[in-house]
Amino acid sequence: MAGIYVHIPFCKQKCHYCNFYSLSLQKLKHPFLNALLQEIDERKSYLQNETIQTIYYGGGTPSLLQAVEIETILRALKQQFDLVENPEITLELNPEDVSKTYLKEIKNIGINRLSIGVQSFFNDDLAYLNRKHSVAQAQQVISDAQECGFEKLTIDLIYGIPTLTDEKWNKNLDLFFQFGLKHLSAYALTVEPRTVLARRIEMKKAAAIDENQSIRHFEQLIQRMEANNFVHYEISNFAQPGHYSKHNSLYWLGANYIGLGPSAHSYNGSSRQWNTSNIDEYLQSTSRAQVIFEKEILTKTQKYDEYVMTSLRTSWGCDLEHIKNVFGNNFADYCLKEAQKHIKNNLLKQEGNRLYLTNQGKLFADGIAADLFCDETI
Repeated sequence: MAGIYVHIPFCKQKCHYCNFYSLSLQKLKHPFLNALLQEIDERKSYLQNETIQTIYYGGGTPSLLQAVEIETILRALKQQFDLVENPEITLELNPEDVSKTYLKEIKNIGINRLSIGVQSFFNDDLAYLNRKHSVAQAQQVISDAQECGFEKLTIDLIYGIPTLTDEKWNKNLDLFFQFGLKHLSAYALTVEPRTVLARRIEMKKAAAIDENQSIRHFEQLIQRMEANNFVHYEISNFAQPGHYSKHNSLYWLGANYIGLGPSAHSYNGSSRQWNTSNIDEYLQSTSRAQVIFEKEILTKTQKYDEYVMTSLRTSWGCDLEHIKNVFGNNFADYCLKEAQKHIKNNLLKQEGNRLYLTNQGKLFADGIAADLFCDETI
């Protein structure tokens, strides 16, 4: 099984913390859509006829597209790729963009999963992040989506915002549970280089992030989700059984996927490539039937490192037997040897042939994974 990611690069305004590729020139929307359809046609063989299980419209802000434009893209994907009978089709949306009529329209064309960018249910947090919507709009779109029959529904929340006290963070989680939602994506606020937030903090125009506060929020998050029978199936994702994101799970489980649109990434098992992050270059290249991208052929060691990084982030853990079968005994032995210090410090636990992060270890997931990486000499 494989997945398709479609990057819609338009936003009404840039969030201060965001480092994803996006632009506010919506006058380029129609040229972009034509270019995207051309790319779909040109790259239809990339996944070598693998069956497509999921489609994900991300961005940017996909909900800036009209339903008919989303349907046009979907129709092209169905024509060029082999889809399962009922694929998971996700649309990211911002609360300020959509009405109940819009929700009904996108449901009628086949969108069956929504990812809503709420971030916080407090207006001062939204102001710090430079989000355009209000708390009232966020609550309204969740209710409207439920009334329209969207059973697969998730929201994003951000913790570690300087304006977000521990009490407010718990109230955010209270509201999540009150809505009866079955999936949550929760991310620590990070200051990415060259973002507006980074500049504002540097110029003392915005409060800096308190790492201890972020840790407290993460620990509160884990405790609250466990108490409400949610599975922490990936570092930033929680779901009740049967409500995992199929699309994002493909990434974490090492499946193949194609990324369409400017800056989108693709992976086919042996190489990784990413499209140009420049809308003008993208439009020009698709008109010449040759999308500009960079490509990296992955070595066995790089594939091992990626497997360790992604698998440790999940509830399925890092499978030593899989490492032995795919990469060889040397890699499996090396991984288990390097894991011992973290097992001793209760950051990792071993159950049979699998390694799992403990709740304490989840605070240091990237560093622990990096310790298990190996160089090309093994």
